[in-house]
Amino acid sequence: MDKKVISFPRFNDYHVPIEFLIKKVTNHKVLLPPPITKKTLEIGSKYSPDFVCVPFKYNLGNYIEVLDQGASVIMQAGGGCRYGYYAEIQEQILKDLGYNFEFYCLTDSNKFVLSSVYQVFKKLNNKMSFLKFFYYLILTLKMIHYMDKIDIYIRSNIGFEKKKGSFDNLKEEMLNEYKTIKGFCHLYRTYKKYDKAFKKIEINKSEDCLKVGIIGELYTSIEPFSSYQIEKNLAKMNVEVTRYTDVTYLVISKMFNVRKILKICGKYCKYTIGADGTDNVAEAINMARRGYDGLIHTKPFGCTPEVGAMPILQKVSIDLGIPIIFLSFDSHTSEEGIKTRMEAFYDMLIMRRNKK
Repeated sequence: MDKKVISFPRFNDYHVPIEFLIKKVTNHKVLLPPPITKKTLEIGSKYSPDFVCVPFKYNLGNYIEVLDQGASVIMQAGGGCRYGYYAEIQEQILKDLGYNFEFYCLTDSNKFVLSSVYQVFKKLNNKMSFLKFFYYLILTLKMIHYMDKIDIYIRSNIGFEKKKGSFDNLKEEMLNEYKTIKGFCHLYRTYKKYDKAFKKIEINKSEDCLKVGIIGELYTSIEPFSSYQIEKNLAKMNVEVTRYTDVTYLVISKMFNVRKILKICGKYCKYTIGADGTDNVAEAINMARRGYDGLIHTKPFGCTPEVGAMPILQKVSIDLGIPIIFLSFDSHTSEEGIKTRMEAFYDMLIMRRNKK
């Protein structure tokens, strides 16, 4: 079997479990995508349609970077909104640019179908059994679940660590150890080890600290570079951050929550908006009822489901008395502009808290 070089787009820290899965089930070389930078966005924007959403541009830039480094196979997992139709367009753009490669999309009719995902990996390793594929897929999903659980704790406390950098340094150590996982028992022991280690990090956190929830489109919520490191900037302001959108939610939890979400939305949404729009309305209601000080809604410019959710979120904001700021991102978005708006939002929350 000829050795191929497989790569994929960067997405927060999820490159660790994705690399783990591909290595285990294909036996091919994996080329890790480089961290996203302004150069990635510039490259992607240069060859993208002007009004396509920014995740398309980031991913296309990533593809060009890895193809230039020698990748011969690209894998993508799109879906949920019009991004489910982007794979064919991106493949055609890249081939028009002269790149020779194989392109695989893991979604089938905008959904993850186990048999379809298996067939993709089977093309890359025809000797692989379904049992082996299923074992490592579940192991990878469990790894992602543990990563997300720890991330929830980190987000909530990173702004209050006594020794700056403690959370980031320990997380980097944890991710490196995850690359060596040998099975479920090893994974569980590793998770418990770092769960205890993170909770031993000294923090100085008052019970009445500012609490802000981040909601919105999944890519700009999860990938920190695409929203100019909003979570880290809030942490510097000693704000407790909550974000429910992660891969565990998107791949596992969401499918079981449709009725519950519509029930929470009540008078605000009778039907699903599409993508994560309804979920964001429900989470905004939950956070308002739990006494959060404010909400930040992020989306790519022109994201249709989130544009549809915005007037509903404004109504929730008025009815439940929770401030909300809407941030849109594209290749032309000013980082300084976002930073200024965030500082103004923070000052407003402080003044509102003092009035109360």
